[in-house]
Amino acid sequence: MNKIILAETAGFCFGVNRAVELVYKLIDDGQKACTLGPIIHNQQLVSDLESKGVTAVDAPEDCPSGCKLVIRTHGIEKQVLSDIEKAGIEYIDATCPFVLKIHRIVSTAQEGTVTLIAGDSSHPEVKGIRSFCVGRAYVFKNASELEKLIEENRLFDEKSLICVSQTTFSTEEWKKCEKIIKKVCTNCKIFATICCATAERQAEALALAKKCSAMIVIGGRHSSNTCKLKDVCSEYAPTFLIETAAELAEIDFSRFNVVGVTAGASTPSAIIKEVLKTMSEEIKEKEVEATQDVAETAEAADKADKAAVEASADGETFAEMLEQSFSSNETGKIVKGVVANITPTEVFVDVPGRKQTGVIARDDLSAEPFEKCEDIVSKGDVLDLIILKTNDQDGVLKLSKKLTDSFKGWDDIVKAKEDDEIVEGVITNIVRGGVLASVKGTRVFIPASLSGVPKNEELDVLKGTTAKFKIIDINEQRRRAVGSIRAVLNEERAKAREAAWATLEEGMKLTGVVKSLTNYGAFVDIGGVDGMIHISELSWTRIKHPSEVVNVGDQVEVYVKALDRENKKISLGFKKVEDNPWEILKRDYPVGTVVKGAPIVGITSFGAFAKIIPGIEGLIHISEISWTRVKTPADVLKVGDEVDVLITAVDFDKHRVSLSMKKLTERPEGDFSLADEDRDDQPAEEAAEDTAEEAAPVEEAAPAEEAAADEAPAEAAAEEAAAEEAPAEE
Repeated sequence: MNKIILAETAGFCFGVNRAVELVYKLIDDGQKACTLGPIIHNQQLVSDLESKGVTAVDAPEDCPSGCKLVIRTHGIEKQVLSDIEKAGIEYIDATCPFVLKIHRIVSTAQEGTVTLIAGDSSHPEVKGIRSFCVGRAYVFKNASELEKLIEENRLFDEKSLICVSQTTFSTEEWKKCEKIIKKVCTNCKIFATICCATAERQAEALALAKKCSAMIVIGGRHSSNTCKLKDVCSEYAPTFLIETAAELAEIDFSRFNVVGVTAGASTPSAIIKEVLKTMSEEIKEKEVEATQDVAETAEAADKADKAAVEASADGETFAEMLEQSFSSNETGKIVKGVVANITPTEVFVDVPGRKQTGVIARDDLSAEPFEKCEDIVSKGDVLDLIILKTNDQDGVLKLSKKLTDSFKGWDDIVKAKEDDEIVEGVITNIVRGGVLASVKGTRVFIPASLSGVPKNEELDVLKGTTAKFKIIDINEQRRRAVGSIRAVLNEERAKAREAAWATLEEGMKLTGVVKSLTNYGAFVDIGGVDGMIHISELSWTRIKHPSEVVNVGDQVEVYVKALDRENKKISLGFKKVEDNPWEILKRDYPVGTVVKGAPIVGITSFGAFAKIIPGIEGLIHISEISWTRVKTPADVLKVGDEVDVLITAVDFDKHRVSLSMKKLTERPEGDFSLADEDRDDQPAEEAAEDTAEEAAPVEEAAPAEEAAADEAPAEAAAEEAAAEEAPAEE
């Protein structure tokens, strides 16, 4: 650690400072006081007040007689305030003015207003805000919870809706939530109630974390704003939350060059000063400075990194470059170590030429995830190690393998970028805008857009997995790299396409996965390439949309109908010959077959159409309806009637079926049908054929075969549309 940078806004905010001063003034005035709960979330200050006789009580009735009750900065619930006033307890309201402002907003809304509160439902501040709401109130802690609340409670239908936030809510998360509300609940009135000090601290902490090797956040672990600061900083640098300077002993600062320091709004200045003093002793003569321009930090860090890079370019060895990056004496030297013993928490090594025992703590063994130390090293392994600390009194060398790995890993990253090689790394963290991958101890940032994960899926699916990616950008000065998983996936897909086109042949049967649907067909991934099943190829019966047969993600059996190698387009077949209704009719319904309960699907002046099987309808000519004269089919039949019919003739070439109802009934005595002078003497089959030619043939009622006949033009139209909208190869 060479430099410490203190955030300008670290420490008490206005509201906390006001509350603390109120309590200390009571003490200075010789008055007895107690606080309703801890005055702030800082145990050290609470302990100091207790030493001065100020106790914290859980309920107003616990306030000792003669004491003034101080309401803390978070505020209290409306009913509790009412109880205090009814009981006649003397109190001082130290509620933060920013919190009181929120109370006024929610309590003065029109009756029945629904209130959305961004914050922690268990936090005292949020409980207080909720108690002042005039109607229903819902609390959400992040954008995903907000979306769920809106959907489950149909809040988009509410006519009177407002939204506020806890004063210490994350500014970044609030932006996401605000965007959702404006999009979904257009009539919601949004109030920006995050405390300006909170927003300022988070913004400064974020900028500081981006420029520093590590961050120290000082404050109570139960403090909401302190925890938010830690979350903000953790996205860009290793961050340690401490309550006192004593906890600094547990942190190894030798790994970091520039360390930033910030503090929560409830952290006393005395604790901040103590932490800075302890850290400054760690770096002795190094300068501790407060800054208003965080850019100075980046400049200092960039210069240090640039010097290291230039030294390496001048021919210095890895060990020489590494040693120069550390302070003098033993710390930072590169040594060889032979693994002598392995325990669950430490690895012991022998360092040639030294009497001291070398120890590698589990945390310093590897940046890669592992369960047992044996997964990383074995007895007898020779390792390059960095000396972190020498303790001559105890005869121990504290060593790190992880740090040497990170320097070597960086060299590998740089080489991979130069050679356009694929590297492998474990996805260790999900951060804002992407993921972090660890490559031999070196972190690589992979943006969400280059992660290979679809937009509608969470990046969490990558965490813990091993990914292949390419290095697409490097900042050598800041030792930061950007990778792309998508680049590798694109290359793999390109190779798969080439391999597929080399083997594809017409008539080949394949198994594929439906990728997308359009009005004119379905696109199917058949192993690196996409083909299209035209809508007419999906079913022997007429359908309006491909989704009636297949859905995205379905695994389907297809065959190659046609290949256009020049334009890289593939037409796929899906219908099976054995499913052709005319083949089924030929096999299972020969002439003379009686079909029971055939539904009437159409009525004309010359007869009625009845469905035999799905996709095939037959004509019952008017002369075949009854032995007695039928003036019009509508007199005896209607659509939906189920009748028994006899298949009297089938023309497979013209796809026509002739049916008879009367031949399934006994012919009455006499010949009533022929006695009438107006009766046509033409045989029923001939009449059916002639009238069908003139009027409406059976295939017009269910034109599955028409679709098949028109298949070639349809495919041509589809291909033209696909070329404009969603080409298979693209």
